[in-house]
Order: sequence, then structure tokens, then C-alpha cells
Amino acid sequence: MGLRFSELCIDAADIEALASWWSQVLGWPQEVTEDGDVALRAPAGAGPDWLFLEVPDGKVVKNRLHVDLTPDDQAVEVARVLALGARHVDIGQGEQTWVVLADPEGNEFCILAAE
Repeated sequence: MGLRFSELCIDAADIEALASWWSQVLGWPQEVTEDGDVALRAPAGAGPDWLFLEVPDGKVVKNRLHVDLTPDDQAVEVARVLALGARHVDIGQGEQTWVVLADPEGNEFCILAAE
């Protein structure tokens, strides 16, 4: 195949703050790119890099694409991420094995049940 998934682009009002927050969540190093964006560099085998792009408008509706994270211990990771500033959100998911949260700018993501 001629393509590979290299970056996940995330719009943000404050790219430094949101990238720093996600850097704490994921434990990935961050750097400012030549274009002035902020990138989180994924460790080998952990998926694509995350690139934070500054936009003037805030998030308004539910994400059309979101990130699922698989923890070693769901309860521990949910508590840790909530302590960092995530919040629970209800997007109509009902009772599920995953937990739906939002980052400081309102982007939804899920912490799945541990494997």
C-alpha cells in the first residue's frame, strides 16, 4: 500500500495547552513544529503522531471522529485523567463497558475496558 497513517490532526483554540494536557495523558513528548503547530510524537508501535492545529472557533457539536484508549486498569486511568481535567460526557451511550470523557476543549474520547 502506498499510504500510511502518520498524523492525527486536532483543531484547538490553545494548541500549547491542549497538547500539553494530552502529553500528560499519553506520556508522549511534545515539540513545536517548523510551522508553529505542536506535535506529540508517538512511541514506535503506538500509532500516529498527534498534530495540534490552531483554529479561531471553538468546538460546537459532538466529534465525528474520536480516540479510544485501552488501559491496563480502567478505573485507575479514568480517575487519573479526570484529575488532569477531563470531564464525563453523555453522548447517548447508555450503560457501556467504556467511559466517555472530554478533554479541556470538549473533544470526546473513550477509555475502554482493560484487556
